[in-house]
Parts: sequence; structure tokens; C-alpha cells
Amino acid sequence: MTNLPDDFTILAVETSCDETAAAVVRGGRAVLANVVASQMDMHRRYGGVVPEVASRQHILSLAPVVQEALAALPGGWADVDAIAATHGPGLSGALLTGLNAAKAMAWQRGLPFVGVNHLESHIYASWLEAGDRGQGTGDRGRDSGDPPEFPLIALVVSGGHTLLALLHGHGDYAILGQTRDDAVGEAFDKVARILGLGYPGGPAVQKAAEGAQGAPTLPRAWLRGSYDFSFSGLKTAVLHKVQERQEQNSRLTKPGPKGKGGRLEPQPSALSPQPSLDPHWVAQMAHAFQESVVDVLTAKAADVAREHGATAIILAGGVAANTRLRAELARRADVPVRFPPIALCTDNAAMVAAAAFYRFAAGAQSGWDLDVTPNLKLGAA
Repeated sequence: MTNLPDDFTILAVETSCDETAAAVVRGGRAVLANVVASQMDMHRRYGGVVPEVASRQHILSLAPVVQEALAALPGGWADVDAIAATHGPGLSGALLTGLNAAKAMAWQRGLPFVGVNHLESHIYASWLEAGDRGQGTGDRGRDSGDPPEFPLIALVVSGGHTLLALLHGHGDYAILGQTRDDAVGEAFDKVARILGLGYPGGPAVQKAAEGAQGAPTLPRAWLRGSYDFSFSGLKTAVLHKVQERQEQNSRLTKPGPKGKGGRLEPQPSALSPQPSLDPHWVAQMAHAFQESVVDVLTAKAADVAREHGATAIILAGGVAANTRLRAELARRADVPVRFPPIALCTDNAAMVAAAAFYRFAAGAQSGWDLDVTPNLKLGAA
């Protein structure tokens, strides 16, 4: 591992899904600029990300966000030492946009270039100097602002991934557990859709669950003997509860066999709108779902950190923005829990630059033939 100078400055690009992002980070930690153009409002009408729409929007947004990020450097391009971009995992068309643009900029400027793993980037968001760094129990919860020290446990929770990894050092990872079906962020989106809460599901479920009283208990898939996860059954349990509730509401509001004048009233067909759900009941279900998810995630993360003697737990990925998950993991863990500010939990380019810094320090550079890898795994090149 080479000690890069403290002023080594990286321009990074991130386009793995529906955020077009560019950032400038110095020394792997100091965020000079972090620009994100979100497509959330565009995709909300569809209830999820449309890959073709995302790719086209990246083409329109990329140049403006790069220009805005570069504006943070007095010397502009002259102050940039290297360029990085996400090359997987993610949507292939979206990844291609950012990766090819970054390679073109590096080639034109004669700068070194490195492709970065998106999952690794989420972990390295905890290396950035920004805001609330985390909390834990006792003195261990007071973070000095120094970089995390290995060995570490990373709990990566996002729309496409849920996993537990043991980090021995930079680039040295061992996967200890992962989801066997739905990722936790995907489960949040699906349950939010079932409950009629809208998109994106994570914030919608969290907001609905706040202050819910008398919530029932939903099942937990513990998968005893492993650190794997499963959320498909929980999602199905919510669906069945909703269907049962709608059937009950339908029976209560169903008219009698005869209307005025003795005429038979038309009966609801399979195409008739389903009875609306009581907001209080929806809040209870959102709370029950969130508690089930948080219970399993935090219990397994705390256990695996204890088993492997980790110095801290890094909470990473878009679902790391969930305040209930943050608080419960900090309560259960025997070691500090580190997580980035909410703005750095969701997709951004600052985390890409942070991960790239340590790749450059290890002597890694990518060739111009680097291609996207939509199903790239953590720890893969």
C-alpha cells in the first residue's frame, strides 16, 4: 500500500441506478464537492426505476454535474490527479453512461483511471469526513473522526443488496452472509406498494411507522445456523394481511341482496376497486414490517461482530438512512456503529472517490477496455 499525498484529488462519477453524481474528494476523506442529480420524481410515477429512462437522463445530467463538481477546485482540471467511476453492480445502461464518460475524460486529460465496485463504495462512505459519524455504547460511541480500524464488520443494506462482510483490510473482504431472495430495500419498496404508501418505499414506510400504536407482530426469518437473510416470506405475510383486511372491509360495506324496489343490486366484480385501507391500520403494518426487518438485521450484525472480534460495525447503503435501524443497531452492538450522514447513505460519487483513493494507493488502475459488470460481487475486481 503506497502512501498517497494528502492532497491527492480524485474526480469520481456514479451512475449505477437513478442518481447522476459527480464528486471531488481530496486525500480519500475530504469532500470538496458532492453533486447529485436525482431522478426520483421522474420514476415515482412508475412506482420504481425504469432502466431506459434512467440511462437517457444520465446522458442529459452528467456534463452539468461534473462541471459543478469541478467548480470547487480553483485550478479546475489542473487540480485533478485521477478519475474514478462505478463499473458495477447496477443497471447496465446506466453504468455504461458514467463509465464511458469517465474513461473519456481520463484519456483526454492523460489522467489515471480506476473502476470501482459500487458495494465497496457504500462501505467507504464511512471513511469520508462529514457530519455525524456514528454512535455506539459508552465511550466507544464517541467517534474521534479517525478512519475505521480493521477488522470491521460491514452491514450493507440497499435496494439491490443485503449482506454481512468481514473486512480484514482495504480490499480484503470475506462475505459472511447475504440475502437468499429479496434485498431489504427491495422489500421496503414492495411492502410500501402493497400498503399504498408510494415510492421510494424506505422513507415512506419509516414515516408511516412513526408513532404507530398496537402494531401486531410479523414473522422473522432467522435462518438459524447462518448469517444469511430472507425477506420474501415477510413481504408475503404483509400481502396476506392486506388481502384479509380488504376482504373484511368488503364484507362490511357489501350491500344487501336487494336494493330499492326489490331489485337486485350489482355485485362487485374482480375488477372493482379494492376497499381502501384504514390509515391507522396501515401505520401498524408499516411498523410491524419495519420492526421485523430491523430485529433480524441488528441481531445478526451484532452477533457476527462479537464472534469475529470486530472493532466496529459499518452500516452502509441506502437503507442505512433508516433511523430506527441506526438506533437499534447502536443499542445492540458491543462495539461502535459507524454510519455516514443520510446524504452519503444513498448513491453519491463522494463514496466512489473514497474507495478509489485506496485502490490507487494499492497500485490499482483500470485499462481502457474495462467494461460494466451489472452483477459485480463485493471483493471482485
